[in-house]
Amino acid sequence: MTATTTAPVAAKSVRTQGTSPSRLRAWATRAPLLPALIFMVVVTQLPFVATLVISFFDWNSLYPDARSFTGFANYEQVLTDADLRRSVWTTVVLTVAVVLASLVLGLALALLLDRKFRGRGIVRTLLIAPFLVVPVAAALLWKHVLYNPEYGLFNGLLHYVGGPQPDWISDTPLLAVEASLIWQWTPFMMLILLAGLQSRDHQQIEAARVDGASDWQIFRHLTLPHLRRYLELGALLGSIYIVQNFDAVFTITSGGLGTANLPYTVYQTFYQAHENGLASAAGVLVVIGSIIIATFALRVVSSLFSEEVSRA
Repeated sequence: MTATTTAPVAAKSVRTQGTSPSRLRAWATRAPLLPALIFMVVVTQLPFVATLVISFFDWNSLYPDARSFTGFANYEQVLTDADLRRSVWTTVVLTVAVVLASLVLGLALALLLDRKFRGRGIVRTLLIAPFLVVPVAAALLWKHVLYNPEYGLFNGLLHYVGGPQPDWISDTPLLAVEASLIWQWTPFMMLILLAGLQSRDHQQIEAARVDGASDWQIFRHLTLPHLRRYLELGALLGSIYIVQNFDAVFTITSGGLGTANLPYTVYQTFYQAHENGLASAAGVLVVIGSIIIATFALRVVSSLFSEEVSRA
């Protein structure tokens, strides 16, 4: 009886002694990450909590003593105000147009770079360059070097061939902003899709060619289905950033001529109207939308990793 009771006790003590060093080892490996985690919480999460709290108050910075708790009234105003609804619609149109155009152009460039030709490395570097330009610098480049009606490159080329001399920003303001963003985000889409093209099963493609399949049939039935996950990833990641875009709208049009998206409206509400509560509510909605898009993006990324692991 004594032997049978002491055996489990001894086994339990052995397990306790075995797990204690492993736990210490686990904490020792995580300890160097704690400063970065604390810094991230202080820099990102605490300001968001403060913004969330302010969004429930009627708070104008010009009258700080008149603030009062209003509940969800600011959110209701964001969703019902005509100007704010218009900015939401502008954000949707801008995001969809830029993402779709960047995906199409990025796919075309990825298909080009997937082929072997002389100078492919130099061409790839040049095509990636727009994505490396600072967003404000890219917007200034398009505004002054390309769009300027007096000395811009576009009107210079049109003058050379005897064409009209439009004022690009005044005549097509939203298209002017979209073009600058498409130029900057096409290399990003190209890199994602090029990685997808280079992960194809080349033996399967060669077998299809042997069976008499044309290039269009291979692209339609083999390449495009394989790129579906990569297209989804590019669209989701691009949407996360373009929904929050502020630089191009502020620099090129200053939010005028119907180009004010939601981030610019948040800036305008906060810094010009001094409505802290209303601006905070609009900012919280932008963050929630970005989180929803990021959730789908993470699922696509995890599915891509699962497919690569299964192939390996």
